[in-house]
Amino acid sequence: MAKFAANLTMLFTDVPFLERFERAHNAGFKAVEYLFPYAFDVDVLASKLEQYGFEQALFNMPPGNWDAGERGFAAIPGHEKEFQQSVETALTYAKALNCKKVHAMSGIVDQNFTREEHINTFINNIRFAADEFATHGIELMIEPLNNRDVPNYFIAHQREAAELIRQVDRPNVKLQLDIYHAQIMDGDLTHLIQDLADVTGHIQIASVPKRHEPSEGEINYPHLFNILDESGYKGWIGCEYNPKNTTESGLAWVKPYL
Repeated sequence: MAKFAANLTMLFTDVPFLERFERAHNAGFKAVEYLFPYAFDVDVLASKLEQYGFEQALFNMPPGNWDAGERGFAAIPGHEKEFQQSVETALTYAKALNCKKVHAMSGIVDQNFTREEHINTFINNIRFAADEFATHGIELMIEPLNNRDVPNYFIAHQREAAELIRQVDRPNVKLQLDIYHAQIMDGDLTHLIQDLADVTGHIQIASVPKRHEPSEGEINYPHLFNILDESGYKGWIGCEYNPKNTTESGLAWVKPYL
């Protein structure tokens, strides 16, 4: 049966970040995820998880200068040292938070380099990170992002990501299949989920086209939750959407699952 993690970057945003843990707990969630933990002391975050009995489902590695438009650099030539440093930073947080899945953002394509150079950089960097994380039982997630919201992102298609994962050839490198991005770029979601089940390590959801609650829009999520069950997916499903109004007023869809 589907189980859901509250994305605290996008849900309960009417209160400061550290207050969102209590709100997620009161709403019935048992796990949380968020984009980045690095603005907060890791011990403070760990205490929040312990206080409310949460599992830390996922977070992202450092993305570079987010405000300047950087979206990671796993695939960007010339940033190898920065990437390795980000692995060390992410690992410190992952161990303290007992988080077993970390997402490595690939980055915005640098027009000064060829596609092949980006691919080679990506493969080498992901192998490095995967080997570092494997020692601690942590899986490294790769997520395609749609090119409407994130133009020129290195990976935009799910099957493309799956092929890169196979080229990386590390057992702890998995696909972070965000169904919102997948619908925009790929569609045919039932077969996509079934075909990529063997490499899928994490799922995220939101409605299309407006990225609100998954109870609206063009995707039949109850059907897809059944497909995920049938495909053997047992991990958390991250609720990475922008509530249409208040978070609590839009949670009727998830109540039967919590």
